[in-house]
Amino acid sequence: LGGPDDELKELADPFEEMLDRLDRAFESQRRFVANASHELRTPLAINRTLLEVQLADPGASPELAQLGKTLLATNERSEQLVEGLLLLARSENKIVDKKPVDLAEVASQAVDQARTEAQAKGVEMRGVRQQAFVQGNGVLLERIALNLVQNAVRYNVPQDGWVEVTTEPQQGCAVLVVSNTGPAGSDKGAGLGLTIVRSAVRAHDGTTTATPREGGGLTVRVVLPL
Repeated sequence: LGGPDDELKELADPFEEMLDRLDRAFESQRRFVANASHELRTPLAINRTLLEVQLADPGASPELAQLGKTLLATNERSEQLVEGLLLLARSENKIVDKKPVDLAEVASQAVDQARTEAQAKGVEMRGVRQQAFVQGNGVLLERIALNLVQNAVRYNVPQDGWVEVTTEPQQGCAVLVVSNTGPAGSDKGAGLGLTIVRSAVRAHDGTTTATPREGGGLTVRVVLPL
């Protein structure tokens, strides 16, 4: 603010300084995410090469070959996650390159990935997933579903628990709902997982709400515009 050094300028100067500090902090955060993602690319690329070489060995046993395929798929998802983080950093938390993605498909993939862990904990996986297409980034949408489902499985009752994952199209939006038996109302231990969920949903111009269930547990509702 230009002009004389009056009371208004005395108020404006510290306000402008505060905005400058905030801008530097946000820019620093974006650089950190981008740099960290780049650093993760190298070991993941090395892992992929080593696994592909092992899988190409005709003398490898069937068990070793199957393990290599599983690890290669896991490594590929990690690479995709890194690319998703880079995308968030570059686009300032806005998805620019959007494609049609079936929310039911990514939610079902998340359920399949979490099923083994759920069975080990005695948690029943259920829910009806209706086809619901949104415009967005498939990797980040899958990450939203997977993190919510894994969180619901891990923060559950010791026995006879369940996780319900549903999707449905509504007027102008698609909805993903993940509900579970409790206790599951805390972010403790979720760390980066739920942070990515919030950022990815926000990047898709969507909203996330969490509501405690009567009798324990949590219902998380993600609404994404079409």
